[in-house]
Amino acid sequence: MTGTIPEESSLNTSVARPLKVAVLSFAHTHAIGYCRALAGRPDIDLVVADPEGASAPDDAPRGAALAESLGVRYLETYEEALAWGPDAVIVTAENARHRALVEAAAAAGAHILCEKPLATTVDDAEAMLAAVERAGVTLMTAYPVRFAPAFADLLHRVRAGQLGTLLAVKGTNNGKLPAERAWFTDPALSGGGALVDHVVHCADLLDELLGEQPDSVHAVANRILYPESAVETGGLVTAVYPSGVVATIDCSWSVPQSAPTWGGLTLQVTGTRGSVTIAPFAPHLGGQTTDGPVWVPLGADLDGAMLDEFVDAVRGGRPATPDGRVGLRTLRVVDAARRSAATGEVVAPVG
Repeated sequence: MTGTIPEESSLNTSVARPLKVAVLSFAHTHAIGYCRALAGRPDIDLVVADPEGASAPDDAPRGAALAESLGVRYLETYEEALAWGPDAVIVTAENARHRALVEAAAAAGAHILCEKPLATTVDDAEAMLAAVERAGVTLMTAYPVRFAPAFADLLHRVRAGQLGTLLAVKGTNNGKLPAERAWFTDPALSGGGALVDHVVHCADLLDELLGEQPDSVHAVANRILYPESAVETGGLVTAVYPSGVVATIDCSWSVPQSAPTWGGLTLQVTGTRGSVTIAPFAPHLGGQTTDGPVWVPLGADLDGAMLDEFVDAVRGGRPATPDGRVGLRTLRVVDAARRSAATGEVVAPVG
């Protein structure tokens, strides 16, 4: 199994010491949430390095100033962070920089949680899996929606046969264009726009739900909402699976910037005996005050659950789930969608 941890590299859980975790980059906004979740834990010793922050082409907070505001110790370079001897790292750099950081972390013997998508190319993702295999460390892909109680309930119903034979799945993952971080719309750093950013979450849920890869993928994409963008800002993907299930994924950055929340994800699964829809991010306290709209999430802490899985896996000397192979499989779906959108053809995922 990819990322299987040899017994000699497992942490000695009988020694009560904090787990040393290094966050590599503040480029992805998820890094802020991860730091907030881990910084106050007595069982975690946390540092962060963000060397590209000073040269980022936007005004979003980065680097030492952001680390200080989060109460996290800051190191100037990735080399310093890895020389510190972390037990685990969290890679939250720009998508195109994932491979180099994962390979460096694996060479340093650190277990890795990598932000989605795993990489910008299938070749890079395969190289990353080879690196962690050689090093004997675990590689987890950051798919927090996998930990939603609603998805666990849906999965139970499907596996118990309550929906009968599955026929179709309709997924939506819509959000705001991430304007506060310029790299998201720089194809050299992101690998693409909405197709890359939002298809993967639904693809992960489909991977777990169906246990198979699509035979064919067809995608359309456009820049209608943001014609000045260098990447696609809207897209629809249709995937046909060996079992006959047809799945669609609306991955558009279609939520207006004025909306009180970033967006949301839904999954509707239809079978011969019924249909179930989940919306993990929908529960909230909403309203209006003199300061503007109110939106307070009330659902489960999915990032917290994902981080718990990662930390528990590292401490227990076992692979974390979802692992790097899931990241590779879902990236193959994204890669097929990009090629289909570019050519107008139906494409078979490679691998």
